[in-house]
Amino acid sequence: MNESPSCHAGKRPVERCFAAVDVGASSGRVILASVSPGPDDGAPRVALEVVHRFPNGVLEGVDGEGETELCWDVCGIFAEVLTGLAKVADLAGSRGLRIESVGIDTWAVDYGLVDSPGTLRLPVHAYRDSRTDATVPAVHGAVPPERLYAVNGLQFLPFTTLYQLAAEPTLEGLQALLIPDLIAFWLTGVRRTEETNASTTGLLDASTGTWSAELFAALRLPEGLFPELIAPGEAYGTLLPAVAERTGLPADTPVVAVGSHDTASAVAAVPAEAGEDVAYISSGTWSLVGVELDGPVLSEASRAANFTNERGVDGTIRYLRNVGGLWLLSECQRQWAEEGRELPLGRLLADAAALPSGGPQVDADSDEFLAPGNMPARLAAAVERRDGTLPGDPAAVVRCILDSLAAAYARTLAQAQALSGRRPRAVHVVGGGSQNDLLCRLTAEATGLPVLAGPVEATALGNVLVQARAAGAISGGLAALRAAVRASAQPREYTAVRA
Repeated sequence: MNESPSCHAGKRPVERCFAAVDVGASSGRVILASVSPGPDDGAPRVALEVVHRFPNGVLEGVDGEGETELCWDVCGIFAEVLTGLAKVADLAGSRGLRIESVGIDTWAVDYGLVDSPGTLRLPVHAYRDSRTDATVPAVHGAVPPERLYAVNGLQFLPFTTLYQLAAEPTLEGLQALLIPDLIAFWLTGVRRTEETNASTTGLLDASTGTWSAELFAALRLPEGLFPELIAPGEAYGTLLPAVAERTGLPADTPVVAVGSHDTASAVAAVPAEAGEDVAYISSGTWSLVGVELDGPVLSEASRAANFTNERGVDGTIRYLRNVGGLWLLSECQRQWAEEGRELPLGRLLADAAALPSGGPQVDADSDEFLAPGNMPARLAAAVERRDGTLPGDPAAVVRCILDSLAAAYARTLAQAQALSGRRPRAVHVVGGGSQNDLLCRLTAEATGLPVLAGPVEATALGNVLVQARAAGAISGGLAALRAAVRASAQPREYTAVRA
């Protein structure tokens, strides 16, 4: 695993190659990544090349009782992953290079149930499904919210895994595999649970980083419901023969655990300086807003503020809140397209930027915006409940969304600082939202802090850097990984414009 051929017989520095599988709630990519030594023994450089893209999204169906249910096509996702890995293998082979490992990250909390032989039980529900509406009171009846937080340190979200499990008709004889672990199982035949994603289930002890026997017992969950834990950098196993044949990758190619919760990988790639108090916004479908800590904050004040303590790479704690995200904007675009109005994003943002500040806002965190369906009308109704009026013009709707998100970011970061005692000097915005100039500018104005935007591909970079370190291509802790990010991608800076 640590031996790699040089590129073009030593005419260039040694190039180490890895495959990153990055699947989000609306799309997925399979990426060929190369890691090369930096000049003058500086930080390594990482180059990413997307070789396969595919759409993803919630599918609407009907359950056995005639009720609408929202699910994922996980078999379709896996087929796309195999297609992407085959393309990666072909491209690397054409350059005389070898893929050293594969790493997988996806969204959190959702899972598939498999039986002892490994057969998947369908459907695999999506977190936006309403089935947990009825289970939240039952879970809280078994374990009061105050005790839940004292153990798992998670903010209340009605779709957290433990509420979903309570909606299952039976768990007897089944095992739950979170989505990246399910993909890894299909690639290797090995069942493991990666710990950053495990921390989003609500069943991990925030203080010990192990499964909570107390919560399993109180919620009457079977022992062994989840496989044993694995840390980022450890290997699930190597490829099954059928997968090797299908993809063209060698059978001894390891699948390495990364920060399999995509936000964990994204935060690992925040280009912060060593010793910096790290404040971040991982901006995409959701916005994950918080600071990086060495240990959890489990105070009652933290619970009342609805902050979460999720695990990050190298045992860090991602102390954050889930805040509404660009889902609001994408859902508006989808609605307008259904109405026959194809509005390019660039035009929408330019028109929104031309509007004056001080317009209507909504609570971007509200559960009323979780489900799909006519988002412009729901935003207008929310503004009306605040005794305001939201014009139907798309530019006004977009400005409302971005003003609301920036205000939510500022509130959340102020709370994170007060509760954790951290005093960041800047806010790092990573992910797709870092490309949104208007949102970044509004965030700088709302927070009063400089915004460092980028890298856009933070999740993929974090995924690859953990693999590269496991292979010996990079050495050191998070500071070393982040130095490689700074050497590979230069963030853009936004500062507040004062009147």
